[in-house]
Parts: sequence; C-alpha cells; structure tokens
Amino acid sequence: MSAIGTWWKERCPVPAGQLKELTNEPVPNHLRHWWFCLGGTPAYLFFVQIVTGILLAVYYRPGQAEAWQSVREITDEVAFGWFIRSVHKWGATLMIASVILHQMRIYFTGAYRAPRELNWMVGMLILICTLMTGFTGYSLVYEQLSYWGATVGANIMDNVPFVGAFMKNMLLGGEAYNSHTLSRFFILHAAVLPVVMLLLLVVHITLIRLHGVTEFQFPSDANKPSKTFNFFPDHMLTELMIGLVLMIVLSALATILPATMGPQADPLTTPEIIKPEWFFYVVFRWLKLFSGTAAVLSTGFIVFVMFLWPFIDGWIRRRTKASELSVWIGILAVLAIIGLTVWEAAVAH
Repeated sequence: MSAIGTWWKERCPVPAGQLKELTNEPVPNHLRHWWFCLGGTPAYLFFVQIVTGILLAVYYRPGQAEAWQSVREITDEVAFGWFIRSVHKWGATLMIASVILHQMRIYFTGAYRAPRELNWMVGMLILICTLMTGFTGYSLVYEQLSYWGATVGANIMDNVPFVGAFMKNMLLGGEAYNSHTLSRFFILHAAVLPVVMLLLLVVHITLIRLHGVTEFQFPSDANKPSKTFNFFPDHMLTELMIGLVLMIVLSALATILPATMGPQADPLTTPEIIKPEWFFYVVFRWLKLFSGTAAVLSTGFIVFVMFLWPFIDGWIRRRTKASELSVWIGILAVLAIIGLTVWEAAVAH
C-alpha cells in the first residue's frame, strides 16, 4: 500500500491537507434538513437523464417517417426498453419539479440577495434550459399531441415582436413543421441544451464555492451561535441518501406507471384540444386569457422581472420599510401558478 501511495503522490503532488481544505468546506447547519438539499437532487437526476438518454439514443431515429416507430420499438421490443424510457420520462418530470422547488427555496429564504445576484440569474437560465429540454424531449416521440404541441409552441413564438419569425424558422427549420424539424429538436435535446446546462452548472457551483452557502437560521435559533458541519462525509452522506431514495422512487414510478404511446402524429388532423406537458400548463392557461402578442409580451416581462428580481428586491428594501415584501409577492405568485396549473389541468384533454 505504501508503494501505491508513493506512486500516487509522485503523479498527483497535492498535499492531503490542501485537498481536504479544498473539498471539505464547512456548510451551514440548516443543510442537515433534506428539504434544503434540493440543489443536489436535480444534479443527480440530470446524471440519470444523461445515462438513460444515451441508451435511448442508440435506438431512436429522428425522422418523421421513423421517429414514432422507433419509440414504439424501444417500448415494446428492445430488452428493458420500456423501463429505460419510463425512467427517462419520470426523471425528467422529477428534475423539472426539483429545479422549480430549488428556485423557490432560494427565493423564500432570500439566498438570491447580495452578493449572490449573478448566481440567481444563472439558476434562472438553468430553469429555462430544463423546461426547454422537457419541451424538445416531449416533441421527439412524434405523437399526435406532441406534434401539435410543438406546432402551437412555434406559432406562439412567432408572436414575439421583431425576432419571433426568425426564432420560429430556426426552431422548425422552415415556415412550418417539416422533415427537418425533428432532427433539430433531437440536436437541441440531446446535445445543445445538455452541454449548455452542464456549463451553467459548473458556473453555478463555482459561484457557490466562492461565496459559500447562504446561512439560514430558524427563529428558534436566532440567539444561538452559528453551527456548521463538514461537507465530506456528513453532507455527502445526506446527498447520497437522497440519491438512493430517488433511485427507489424512479424505479417504482417506471414500473407502476410506465411511459405509454399515443397515436402517431397526423399533420392533416388537428385534435380538438391540444395538451402540453404539465410544466407548461400555467403558461398555456395564461396564453388563453389574453391575445397572442399581449400574452407573449406579458410572459416575457414576467420572466425578465424574475431574472432581475435580486436587484428589484434590493431597491424595495432600500426605499421602503417592507423588508420582507418579496415573501408576500412570492406567496401570491406561487398561488397564481398553482391556480392556473390546476385550472388548465381541470380542462378535459
């Protein structure tokens, strides 16, 4: 063993103490609670999506004449294909939910405030990329609903002033859904968006490492001294337990509620009701409440405000005595999101 240790030290001349200091930063005591560890959850699920996505890509064929048939073969004929596809589907659902919950946790605990404004904006970019990955993945199946959902999404994009037509053309590869569209969705879903998300994740973790984790104290601990514990192995064990639980949950969901196949897309038959994935219910319902351009502009304005919220919150806190006004605004926003999502879900699809 000493010979192996000597061999390793010669090739990796990093002192053990320095390596420990680099990787074993003390983290705030509130991270002992699992619901504050939602940052590692989407990272784990992202890894699951990469592995299962590669396995699915071996058999998937991104063409209008072959896409639906290749997914059917994966589901019905490839060994354990139904399971891998189901894990991929449920992993996407849980990843989107965990990113949204993580962003909400950051918001309601004020972890976006100075000097962490840029990391909030990076998190917003990760959220948008996650939603876009879900949208493109849903479209790859080439079912009737996914085909028309992509068509409606592109038409909504066309309402964006000045750049809408260009964005629609780039997404679809033409004026309308055509033989080039699925290959573009596939490249976005399997290559462009994952790479962008990985780069954003590196920046996100780097900024966390530079600024440290925001310390959050419960009211009962207000008069007590701050406590910390080591990242490794204490916090790592918490993340490992969450990962093991997620493995069980994903396996159970994939087995009990496996991914199914809808009818193949028919460009000549428009369904009576077009159904998006659940994470777009709120946007879909919002777009139904207003005219096309007004809905798109208002949605873009809301996203813009969310990006800049750390600076808006700072201005509110400086100018007024309502230091926690952001919490009440956030509560109203969450209630609105839940209300619009339930409203859209209640509509017969």
